[in-house]
Amino acid sequence: MYYLIIIYRPIFYYMLDKYFKVIFFVFFAGFISKVEAQNKRKFKVHTIAFYNVENLFDTINDPNKFDERSPMMELKTARSEVYTKKVSNMANVISKIGAKTSKNTPAIIGLSEVENRTVIEDLANDPALLEKDYGIVHFESPDERGIDVALMYQKALFTPISTSSHELKLSDNSSDKRDYTRDQLLVSGYLEGDLIHLIVNHWPSRSGGEAKSRSKREAAAALNKRIIDSLQSNDPYAKIFSMGDLNDNPNNTSLKKVLKAKGDKKRVGFKEIYNPMESFFKKGLGSNAYRDAWSLFDQILITKPLLEDDFSSFRFYKAGIFNAQFLITKKGQFKGYPFRSFSWGGFTGGYSDHFPVYVHVIKEVK
Repeated sequence: MYYLIIIYRPIFYYMLDKYFKVIFFVFFAGFISKVEAQNKRKFKVHTIAFYNVENLFDTINDPNKFDERSPMMELKTARSEVYTKKVSNMANVISKIGAKTSKNTPAIIGLSEVENRTVIEDLANDPALLEKDYGIVHFESPDERGIDVALMYQKALFTPISTSSHELKLSDNSSDKRDYTRDQLLVSGYLEGDLIHLIVNHWPSRSGGEAKSRSKREAAAALNKRIIDSLQSNDPYAKIFSMGDLNDNPNNTSLKKVLKAKGDKKRVGFKEIYNPMESFFKKGLGSNAYRDAWSLFDQILITKPLLEDDFSSFRFYKAGIFNAQFLITKKGQFKGYPFRSFSWGGFTGGYSDHFPVYVHVIKEVK
C-alpha cells in the first residue's frame, strides 16, 4: 500500500490542485460579481451648505437699523457698483460649493450677515444662480447691527412645510439692558420626499473677549438644544441639520457641554448630535482667521438618523470646507486668510472673511 501511494501521489496532487483552482475560480468570480454589483449602485447627491456672506447690505439707509455703520454705507463713492459686485461675488461662490461632487449648486444653503430680504432676492436673481430658481425663507431679527440669518433652497428639490423664528433673549453683561442679537431660524420640509429640519444660526460674537462673552454663546446653544429636543419629542428619528456661524470652535463648551456634540460618529447615540467639522478642526483647518490663528466657527451639525447605513432615504455622506484658491488672499499682511470683501473702510473686490462649509447627503437610486 505504501508503494501505491508513492506511485499515485502525482495524480493525487494534480486532482487536488485542480479542485482548489475550481474553488478559487468560483470564489473569485463571486467576489468580482459582488464588486461589480456595488459599483453599479447609483446614488443621488445633494449639497447642504452654510455661508457667512460678510455684511451683505444694500445701499439704502434704513432708519430702523444701524445700517449706516455697515461697510457698504461707510463707502463714500461707487456704492451701487460695489453692491452689484458684492452680490455677484457671493452668487459665484454659492454656485460652486460642493459642485464637484453633486454636479449642482447647493440644494439648500443657510446664510448669515444678510441685511434684509431684498439682498437675498438680488442674490437669488444673480445670473450665476437664477436658473436654479431659489426660494427664500427669512425673518427680520432684532440684531443691533441689522443683520439676519436666512435660508435659500432650490424649489425643484426642497419644499418647506413649516418655518419659524426663535428669539434669543440676552442681557448685556455690564448692565440689565437687553442685548439684541440674531434669532435662530427653523425650517422643516421635504428634500425630494424626505422630511428634514434645518436650523440656521449666527451666535453672539466674541466682542469683549472669549471668556467674557462665553455665556451668550452657551445661551444660544441652549436655545438650539431646546429646538432640537422639541423636534425629537415629536419624532425621535428626526433628521436635523443645525448650521451657522457659531463664533465658537468645535471644542468649546457651547458645543461640548451644552449641545454635547461628538466628533466621532461611532460614539453618537440615539437622539445625540454629530459634528463632522470637529475632525477638520483637529487637523488645524478653519473657516476664518484672526491674529494668525485659524478658527472653525462655521459648522454644520447633524443628528443620529442621518448616520444610518440604510440609503433608501438621504443620509450623511461627507463634510467639507469650501476653501477654493480664489477665496484666499494671495499677498500682503493677511496672505492665506479668506479674501474678504471689506477692509480698511474700502471694498477689496473679495468675497467674505469666512469660508463656506457644507455636507453632502446621498440616497440610493434603484
